[in-house]
Amino acid sequence: MFYVNVEGAVYKEGKWLIISRSLKEGHAGGLLSLVGGTVENEGNSTKILERTLRRELFEEVGVKVKDNMDYVRNTSFKLDNGSVVIDIVFLCEFEEGEAFAKSPNEVDAVYWMSTEELVKHPQTPIWLTDSIKEAETLLKVKTYSTNGVQ
Repeated sequence: MFYVNVEGAVYKEGKWLIISRSLKEGHAGGLLSLVGGTVENEGNSTKILERTLRRELFEEVGVKVKDNMDYVRNTSFKLDNGSVVIDIVFLCEFEEGEAFAKSPNEVDAVYWMSTEELVKHPQTPIWLTDSIKEAETLLKVKTYSTNGVQ
């Protein structure tokens, strides 16, 4: 068995929504991260990944994103207790809210950071750098396509 975790690469005005994970967190406490969380068993369901991500974004940092989310990437890793996690990252468009550390057990601080700021930050793990770079590539492709350039 494994856990399914979803994360949102939320982009607004040239910056990414990033949190500093609470030191109370069992995994990656004190490191920078995208906002996200574990998918809960809802029985038969559709769009469970997207709904989970919307819920986590609002519960942890008080923001809402637009309905359309784009798949970025997936990875897997093991927790210290041996549990396996599948992590799925989505590119999200910011809709509304003022981001703040709404859930102090999970979030120590909230930042809007450029890719360059994020990559240079000493608390940025490699998996976050990789996720942001892939999200940024997708964002550029989407922007390029939306602007009518083929």
